[in-house]
Order: sequence, then structure tokens, then C-alpha cells
Amino acid sequence: MAESARDLRDMPDAELKEHIATARKEIFGLRFQNATGELENTTGLRDGRRALARALTVARERELRAQHGGES
Repeated sequence: MAESARDLRDMPDAELKEHIATARKEIFGLRFQNATGELENTTGLRDGRRALARALTVARERELRAQHGGES
């Protein structure tokens, strides 16, 4: 899940959406493990949330670029 913003920007839209869905599932699993006391390394949870935020930011940039481009 450690993709850089540059890598995410190079992804096609469909692949980016798939990446976001996968990241959400992984975070859910980590949160569940954390709640049940099975998660030993909580750093992965923080890193997962940051990776998801990075992917959502790139998706939002694309959405805004498409909206702005459509107005002209």
C-alpha cells in the first residue's frame, strides 16, 4: 500500500478506484484487528490511512480537473 503520489497519478482511473477500494478493505481489517487486540504493530494502521488519503486526494484532483475543464 506504500504508493507514492506520483505512482498514483500515473494510474488509470479504473486502477485508482480499485486501489482505493483495496485500501479501504485493508484499513477495515487492520481496525478490526486493533479493536480485538490482535494487531501488534499499529504503525500499519496509520500508514494505511495516509495511503488512502493520498489516493483520495489524487482522485479528487482528477474530479476537479474534469469539472474545471468541462466549463470552458
